[in-house]
Amino acid sequence: MGYEQLFLFAGGLGMFIYGMQIMSQGLENAAGNRMKSLLEVLTKNKLMGVALGALITAVIQSSSATTVMVVGFVNAGIMNLTQAMGVIMGANIGTTITGWIVSMGEWASFLKPSTLAPIAIAIGVVVMMVGKRRATKDVASIVVGFGLLFVGIDNMSGAMSGLKEVPAFTNLFVSLGSNPILGILVGAGVTAIIQSSSASVGILQSLAVAGLIPFNSAVYIIMGQNIGTCVTAMLSSMGAKKNAKTAALMHLLFNIIGTVIFSVAAIAFFKLVNPTWGRGMITATQISTVHTAFNIATTVLLFPFSNLIIKLAKKIGGIKKEEENDTLLSLDDRMLNTPTIAMQATLSEVGHMGAKVKDTLEVTKQVLFTKNKNDIELIKEDEDIVDQYCSGIMDFALKITGLQISDREHQHVARLVQVLSDMERISDYCENISEFAETMTDRKLAFSEVGEAGLKEMLDVCVDSFRYAIDAFIEEDKEKALLAIEKEREADRLEIELRSKHIKRLTKQECNTETGIVFLDTLVCLERISDHARNIAEEVLEHML
Repeated sequence: MGYEQLFLFAGGLGMFIYGMQIMSQGLENAAGNRMKSLLEVLTKNKLMGVALGALITAVIQSSSATTVMVVGFVNAGIMNLTQAMGVIMGANIGTTITGWIVSMGEWASFLKPSTLAPIAIAIGVVVMMVGKRRATKDVASIVVGFGLLFVGIDNMSGAMSGLKEVPAFTNLFVSLGSNPILGILVGAGVTAIIQSSSASVGILQSLAVAGLIPFNSAVYIIMGQNIGTCVTAMLSSMGAKKNAKTAALMHLLFNIIGTVIFSVAAIAFFKLVNPTWGRGMITATQISTVHTAFNIATTVLLFPFSNLIIKLAKKIGGIKKEEENDTLLSLDDRMLNTPTIAMQATLSEVGHMGAKVKDTLEVTKQVLFTKNKNDIELIKEDEDIVDQYCSGIMDFALKITGLQISDREHQHVARLVQVLSDMERISDYCENISEFAETMTDRKLAFSEVGEAGLKEMLDVCVDSFRYAIDAFIEEDKEKALLAIEKEREADRLEIELRSKHIKRLTKQECNTETGIVFLDTLVCLERISDHARNIAEEVLEHML
C-alpha cells in the first residue's frame, strides 16, 4: 500500500468515525424523552432489557458506549446484574445497524456512497443553516453525519481497490480464512485498537467492496470484532466496584462463548459442507447479514443460560453476592457517555434529595414542641446528608454542562442547580429550628398555647408548600406547582399576622422575652422555607413553558 492510499484510507476511516458520531449525536438529541425514559422502564425482565439495549445502541450506534453506561449503572447501584445482562445482549444486536447503513450502496445504484454522500451533506448543511428549531437542527445533524459516513466508506473502498491486484495482500486475507484463530485475533485486535465494532465492521465492508475479503475470513473476523468491542467496557470498569467489573466481564464472556460456539459451526461448514462458498468473495450486504445473524443467534441461544453466565462472571470476579451500594449518590461518570441518560440520572437524584428534605421537614414540624433529643440529632444528620447530596449532584451537573448538549438542556441543568440550592437552604433552616429547640431545652423555655398554635399552623402551611413544590418537580405537575405558590402566599400572610399578634403579646408582657425571640426567629425561618419552595415551583412552571 502506497503512502497516498494509506493517507486516503486513514482519512476515510476518520471521516467514517466522525460521521458516525455526528449522526449518533443527532439521533440521541432527537430521541430526547424516549432516551430519558430508560431509567423508568428498566425492570428485572431480561427480555425487556434486550429490547432496550438494542434500541439504545441503535440510537447511539456503539455497543461499547452502551456497555460502559451499563457498567456505570451497576457501579452506581441503579441496575443489578440481571438487568445488565439483558441490556448487554441487546447491545450486540443494536450495534449491527451501522453495517446495514453502509451496505445500502449495494442495493441500488442511487444508494451508492458516491451518489448519496454529496446529496446528504448538501441537504443537511442547508437545513442546518436555515432551520431555527432545535429538532430541525438535530435532523440536519443526522443527515450530515450520514453523508460524512458515506464519504468515509467511499474513500476507504477507493484506497483499497488497487490492492486487489496485489497477490501478497489478497493471500493475507485468504490465510485468515484458513486459520480461524488468526482471523478472530485480527478482528478482536483491530476493534480493540479503535474501540468501535461499528467502525471495525465498516473497515471490513470497505475491503469487501474492493473485492478483497473471502467469505470465511470475514466470518471469523466478525466474530473477533465482537470480542474486541468488550475492551472499552473492561477498561472502563477499572477502579469500579466488583459488581461493575462483573458486568463488564459478563459482556466479555457472552461474546467469547458465542464466538466459540459459532466458530466451531463455521469451521465445520467451511471445511466439510461447502468449502467453495468459504473461498468466494463476500459483499458488504452479506457482512451485515452475517454480523446481524451471529448476534441475534448468540442472544437467542444463550438467553436461557444468561443466569449461568452471570454466576460464572461473579465467580471469576470473586464475589459471592451483589455488593451493597455503599455510596450515597447513584451517579457515575460513565453515564456521561450518554448525556440524556446522565441528565435523567441527575434529575432522579435531585428527587431523592427532595424526598430527604421532605422527611426532615416532617420531623421539624414537631421538634420545637417535643424537644426530643433524638429528633434534634436526626435533623442535624439529615442536614449533613443533604449537603453531601447537594455537593455530589452539583459536581456531576457541572460535568454535564461540559458535554455536547443543547441550549435547552443547558438551561435545564441551570434550573436543577437552582433547585438544589433552594432545597439545601431549606435543610439549613430545618437545622436552625432544631437549634432553637436545643436552646429552649437548655433554658427551659416553652411557648404559650396561643404561640404554639400559631407556629403549628405556620409549620403546616410551609411544609405543605414544599411538599407540593417537590411533587410538582418530580412529576412535572403544573397544578401542584400552583398549589405550592398559593401556600407560599398563605405563609406570607400568616407570618405578618402572627408577628403582629406576637409583638402585641410582648408589649403586654404576656410571654417571656427569650421565648419571644425564638418565636420570631422561627417565623423568619419558616417564611424563608416557603420562599424557597415557591422558587422550586416557579422553576417547574418555567421549564413547562
